Parts: sequence; C-alpha cells; structure tokens
Amino acid sequence: MKTWKSLALPQLPGVMPSIHLHETSQQRVVALPDSDQASLYVCGITPYDATHMGHAATYVAFDLLNRAWLDADSTVTYVQNVTDIDDPLLERATRDGQDWRELAISQTALFQADMEALNVLAPEHYIGAVEAIEWIVPEVTKLIEAGLAYPVAGTGGEPDGDIYFSVEAASAAAKTGGLDAPWWLGQISGLSQEEMLPFFAERGGDPERPGKRHPLDALLWRAARDGEPSWDGDTLGDGRPGWHIECTVIAQRFLPKPFTVQGGGSDLIFPHHEMGAGHAYALGNTPMAQHYAHTGMVGLDGEKMSKSRGNLVFVSVLRAEGVDPAAIRLAILAHHYRSDWFWTQELLVSAQDRLARWRAAVAVAPEGTAMPLLAEMRAAISQDLDAPRALAAIDAWAAQANAGTPAASGICVRDAALVSDAIEALLGIEL
Repeated sequence: MKTWKSLALPQLPGVMPSIHLHETSQQRVVALPDSDQASLYVCGITPYDATHMGHAATYVAFDLLNRAWLDADSTVTYVQNVTDIDDPLLERATRDGQDWRELAISQTALFQADMEALNVLAPEHYIGAVEAIEWIVPEVTKLIEAGLAYPVAGTGGEPDGDIYFSVEAASAAAKTGGLDAPWWLGQISGLSQEEMLPFFAERGGDPERPGKRHPLDALLWRAARDGEPSWDGDTLGDGRPGWHIECTVIAQRFLPKPFTVQGGGSDLIFPHHEMGAGHAYALGNTPMAQHYAHTGMVGLDGEKMSKSRGNLVFVSVLRAEGVDPAAIRLAILAHHYRSDWFWTQELLVSAQDRLARWRAAVAVAPEGTAMPLLAEMRAAISQDLDAPRALAAIDAWAAQANAGTPAASGICVRDAALVSDAIEALLGIEL
C-alpha cells in the first residue's frame, strides 16, 4: 500500500545519548538497545473516519522515537498497518450507503495527508489487512494444526467455522517450549483474568460466545456471513481475519523476531497487544517485541473523546480552518506522551503563540547558544521522549533571544540555522 511522503531530516552535529523508554509490561523506564539497527511497529487506524486528536497524539509520539533513533545514527525499520476490513468500517459504509472499499481508500488517504501535514515520518512499510490475508491464512492453519486454535460451531443463526485462539493451550505450550521468558496471559498488561473480561468485551472481544473453550479466547478467522466481504481461506473456509492476528503476521513478516518496540495507544495494551504477543509465541516460540510502549488518552474540554459522544477533534477539520499543522503538533508535544490530557481551544492558542515566539527568536539567535540548546533537547528526548522538557528548554532560549540580550558577538546565522534544524529534526516542528 502506498504511504505518504517521507522527508529527509537535517543533519545535526553529535549524536543522541542512549535512549530510555517506559516499558509497559515492567511499568518502569528502561534503556533501549544501543544498536545501529532499530525496528518499530505502531498499530494503525481502522479507516472508517478521519484522523482524530487521539490518533495524532499516538503517531506524533512514536515519530519522536523514530527521530531519536535516526539522530543516534540508527537505521530504523518502521512498519504500520491499516485495518482496512473490520466491523466498524462495514457498519459506517452500510450506514452511509457507501462501498466499504471506497470508504477505506478515502479515509486512508485523508489519514496519510494528515500525517504528512503533521510532519510524521512515513513508515517503511504501510500494510493493509486485505493485503495481508494471503499471509494470515497459512499462519492460522498452522495454529490449528498445533492444537493452539480451534473452530466453533455456529449458534443463533451464525455459521460454523469461526476460528479462535486458545489462550490456555498457547500458555501451556509456551511454558514447555524451553524459552527463558515464555508467554502467559497478562504478561503485557499485568491484568488478572477477572480484570481482563470487561476490557475484552469493550474492545472487540466476545467473552460470552457459546462454544468457546475460554471466555478470553480471541478470534483468528471470521467465517463468511451473508452480506459481508470474505476471502478464500483454503482449509479455513471463506472468511476474513481477526484483528490481533493481522498485526502479528504483518509485524513478523517485515520486522526482526523480536523487533525493538511495539507501540500504540494505552487502549491497545489489552487485548490487542496481549493477544498479539501470544500469537507470536504460538507461531514461532519468540516474543513479539523486545519492548512495549503506550500513549495516554486524549479528551476534549474535560470529557472523554469518543465517536459515540460526537466530540472528536479532527486534524483535517483544523487544517481546513487554516490552523498551522506545526501548531497542532506543538500542542500535542506540550504533553508527555504517556499522560492523559484534554484538547482545548486555549491549548491551541497557547501553541500558536509559542510557535510565533520561536520563529521570532530564530531571527535573532544569540551566538554560541545553539549547541547548549541542542544538548538540552537531546537529553530530554532520550529520557522517555520528554517533549515538554525539550519545549521548556526552547522557551528559555527563545526568551533570551527575544529579549534582545545576545552574546557579545551578536546575532549569529549559524546558530539560527542549527536551532531551526534541531527543532525540526528532533521535534518535527518547522520554523
């Protein structure tokens, strides 16, 4: 699948210090491997609606990590999926009388335009679920043959043949697989099974489905239904893939086993990333990722932002209103990526004012101030992507520059260029 335009980053003197990131499964900040190779998988959108601020905050956060690795002279392999076949997409298409394929194409294109406008570096591989079906079918077949997946008989008018992942069988197999760190249910989330059940029901699971061996068994292959698109599943029968296996198969096809970081919003910790990790162990006796990192949730004016509430803030709408995308990105970066926060008009105005101060300061950059600022920015980003700390350092530098008290040698074009390059390369903000 075609991706959006990727920009070449300015080259900065020196390199990023060792990068540390909050590890979800350990609930602490850990050092990432110092390596000339890094790999990242960030779960993509289901393209039934435009890019809202929660989406934007997640992709901007992991764009910071991508930029930090690049500044550390690492080669980064970045993969993102798009779930271009799923229930919400079909429901929206039916409601609006659209062809689901056309809806997916249009919303994916809008998402990519939003990402390009926000200066998010494009992934190397951008893969749709439909594109991946031919890779998914043999992997689900493999799980059935290994006794780690099973079909469920149809009930209540549903057809036979839905295939489910057996969490108990997979956990037992992992324990006897000779691994130093076998998979178990709760490894990523730290949740008990009792705590998992309500999340599973809220986030696409079906704990009360008759015929399942365990309430938390996850759907791998949905048998064909009348009126729904389906694909040839060979011995699985016609159908379409489940959500979790989609990401596992795509990640393992294009990235090392395990890859460096699995990223996404905190609402993906369970069941999506938990099950994805289980699928990876079941398929290859290997962890899905070395590390898991997650972003906080974004609300609007003190309330949870959701489609059902009708209070989503869309990047494309802000852009259409003439808002500078750099100000949108700067408003996002004003919050630490792991924090929950609220979008407000005051936040946007503050970001616009901040951007104006920075742009004014670059025109009067004091000589000898760029390298110390670059060092402060790198120190902040290397410690769990602390963008607010980096922004505060730039604010202090800009205040000095705008106060008209440059060093004795006066305004320096070289310092201005380096500050501008550093802000763009590390934070993705064009001045």
